[in-house]
Amino acid sequence: MATHLITGAGSGIGEAVAQRLHERGDELWLVARDAGRAKDLAARFPGAHTLVADLDTPDRLSWALSHQTLPDRLDSLLHIAGISDLGAVGELSTKRWNRTLAVNLVAPAELTRLLLPQLRISRGHVVFLNSGAGVTARPEWGAYAASKHGLKALADSLRGEEHTNGVRVTSVYPGRVATPMQAGVQQQEGNAYTPDKWIAPSSVAATVLLALDLPRDAEIHDLSVRPGYSGS
Repeated sequence: MATHLITGAGSGIGEAVAQRLHERGDELWLVARDAGRAKDLAARFPGAHTLVADLDTPDRLSWALSHQTLPDRLDSLLHIAGISDLGAVGELSTKRWNRTLAVNLVAPAELTRLLLPQLRISRGHVVFLNSGAGVTARPEWGAYAASKHGLKALADSLRGEEHTNGVRVTSVYPGRVATPMQAGVQQQEGNAYTPDKWIAPSSVAATVLLALDLPRDAEIHDLSVRPGYSGS
């Protein structure tokens, strides 16, 4: 039985990944913003452990986790939580920039730093749920794309640093996925939300598990996933 720590398990891709791992009997440690959300996650995933840590404030993550029980070892750390706050560079405030970078980039870096000892013990796997925006930046997507470009740099640096410790690092770059975040993006862009046009969260979850379950003699560095033809 493998042990996984997951951010973003409350909805969308994170929830789909947690469900797949829970169904096969793996041990889950789920990060929640507050005690109420932690209680909800514990009810949805019986037997899972919960950790309360607010990704909005990465400089407090060390303090928050130091007051809670952590796993002795980790087979994977799955960074799936994220936010998308769109807007032109000429309109975005520093508050919006800082929150986007905190949740999407700095918090994953800090969580990784804090949990590397457990990952090294098991020669574990760090997965960063990136985005197509981590490869190409479009108008109105400056802050989000910057955070995801930074996340790619974080993953690439970590991979080189931890290779000799046996820690694998994978970045997954999905296109648009039918999640609550995507519904918010469509609203920001002034479009109707049509989930049948986008990738199902379960399909991205399958991609994440593909990387996790790869035999130890191989490692997926970067994996892009795009909407396929639905036949409709």
